[in-house]
Amino acid sequence: MSGAAERSDRSAAPRGAAAGAARVLVTRALPEAWLAPLREAGLTLDLIDQDEAPERDELLARARGATAVWVMLGDGVDAELLDAAGPELRVVATFSVGYDHIDLPACRERGVLVANTPEALTEATADLAMALLLALARRLSEGEALLRSGGWQGWGPQQLMGFDLVGARVLVVGPGRIGSAFARRVHAFEAEVHYHGRRPNPALEEAIGARFEPDLDAALVRSDVLSLHAPLTPQTRHLLDARRLRSLPRGALVVNTARGPLIDEAALVDALRDGHLGGAALDVYEREPEVHPGLVPLSNVVLLPHLGSATRGTRARMAALVTDAIRAVLRGERPANLVG
Repeated sequence: MSGAAERSDRSAAPRGAAAGAARVLVTRALPEAWLAPLREAGLTLDLIDQDEAPERDELLARARGATAVWVMLGDGVDAELLDAAGPELRVVATFSVGYDHIDLPACRERGVLVANTPEALTEATADLAMALLLALARRLSEGEALLRSGGWQGWGPQQLMGFDLVGARVLVVGPGRIGSAFARRVHAFEAEVHYHGRRPNPALEEAIGARFEPDLDAALVRSDVLSLHAPLTPQTRHLLDARRLRSLPRGALVVNTARGPLIDEAALVDALRDGHLGGAALDVYEREPEVHPGLVPLSNVVLLPHLGSATRGTRARMAALVTDAIRAVLRGERPANLVG
């Protein structure tokens, strides 16, 4: 091979690749401590060294020839990406518990395993859901804004009166790990906990006396607070549409730390603007990172930038699950956190 031809071949290879080495594409900049287990396993890392999601063309180009891909929520893994990666790809590991951004049938068709990060983020996300509910119920964002603006004139007997959680009827939709952890937290505030899911959760009922609601529509009309913890599927997209939002009692509160498309945001804005709903607290959005412009100016809305799992310990545990899964698959093993 001529020197020119050899240089051409090398320039065509993905950055970070080494001849004969299993290559792991990592789609964001990450702390070296999180990446170290992969390096220690002798794997070659191809790191897209930026905080924001890569452009689609770059993602497809960098996936070519990868043995494993470590993806984030904003990275769509579909047939196009899998085909771009080619037959060397053995595992896609997502830095999330949700995997609605991954085409599972396409992965199965190509023999590509998929791993996620269950359990690692349960407590942190439940904490955030509880924090959002408290902020909304006690109007903390409004109080802080009043104080920072210089408009506070001192204590008043009717100033920023909030919502009592004691005795409130709270409906948890999606009583999985996170939903159950949130239910335990809100129960500690002496709320009456009800839940809706595909099946009863006897452990939750025994632990806190939660009551199963098989009919979502019937449960909504009696709920003071609704907290969403369901996965995003074709069946749950716009689970809260205009009709269901209007079926909640006037003044009800809505919290969503699950997936944005569970709620029809345009309908939510309408129900908040006209006062049917008392407020909403959101950590996720229908077209993330875009936020419906009607939500931003509303004082009865608490908005966070998808912080559910954002604690140092939680993210480190999530990274460990991802790296353990990748190493296990490349050793020919099946890790416990495979999806499906």
